[in-house]
Amino acid sequence: MEIAVTPVEAGKEKPVQSEGFGFGSITTNYMFTQKYDEENGWHDAKIEPYAPFQIDPTANVLHYAQEIFEGTKAYRRPDGAVNLFRIHDNIRRFNNSATRMTLPTVDEEEHLEAIVSLLKMDYDWVPAAENTSLYIRPALINIEASLGASVGQSYMHFIIFSPVEAHFAKQFKPISVYIEDEQVRAVRGGVGAAKTGGNYAASQFISRKVKKLGFRQVLWLDAIERCFVEEMGGMNICFVYGDTIKTPALTGTILPGITRASVIELGRDLGYTVEEAQIDVKELVADIENGLCTEAFACGTAAVIGPIGRFQ
Repeated sequence: MEIAVTPVEAGKEKPVQSEGFGFGSITTNYMFTQKYDEENGWHDAKIEPYAPFQIDPTANVLHYAQEIFEGTKAYRRPDGAVNLFRIHDNIRRFNNSATRMTLPTVDEEEHLEAIVSLLKMDYDWVPAAENTSLYIRPALINIEASLGASVGQSYMHFIIFSPVEAHFAKQFKPISVYIEDEQVRAVRGGVGAAKTGGNYAASQFISRKVKKLGFRQVLWLDAIERCFVEEMGGMNICFVYGDTIKTPALTGTILPGITRASVIELGRDLGYTVEEAQIDVKELVADIENGLCTEAFACGTAAVIGPIGRFQ
């Protein structure tokens, strides 16, 4: 892939601090963009100074939410070099989300090339402090200029970076979780397994409510029985029963997390039994009260691993 590069003339200063970034409030100097249409396929690949881009007010994404995104990270190693984490898994999930949302898929190697090329331009922005990283946010949107609710012909793929701490800044301070048994996040046959913004927008009503009640996160239950554990607001969940780790099975309503898959693989490598199954929330609460379930934790790209201290 040929990528045109426009250097910054007077870029933003890299933050002096090596921590205290929060999550997603700071962006780096550069961004990647490319466009798609049926006649030309993917074309006009660019790395240029980070800036707002212009789309038509009738663009499909603004009215019908045909868009997807991803989240992965680059980590500064002790020797100063930088590693990506299971990036091919994120790229495959990006394309799976694109297919579900009727968006054009990207070439996996070209997508990786775009990330690596952009990383070379913003290399110094990868922080080195403990529990920090460079968050990588690819996205794909329908920019077709039409108010008709239909699949468009014009799309934009872009990638931006942000130095971040873990989503829960005090990473290993246990968080409180509210169990929501009325509203639901996703239904089977829907788009719960796609990383699309609508899933997150729909969850904000409950997320805001539980924050006012003093909880950090919400735990969603299934849409039919309202009794089976699914996932949290933006991350998967696991439970520890002695030498067994339990996590909800992927049913099409849960985002297949890369960190979740890593926990499953590492857990088995370390000798734990890992079960992917339906977890009845009433049985879970009883198991916690009886001491059978001894730990619970959130896992995700943003959250990393976050211990849970309280359910209600």
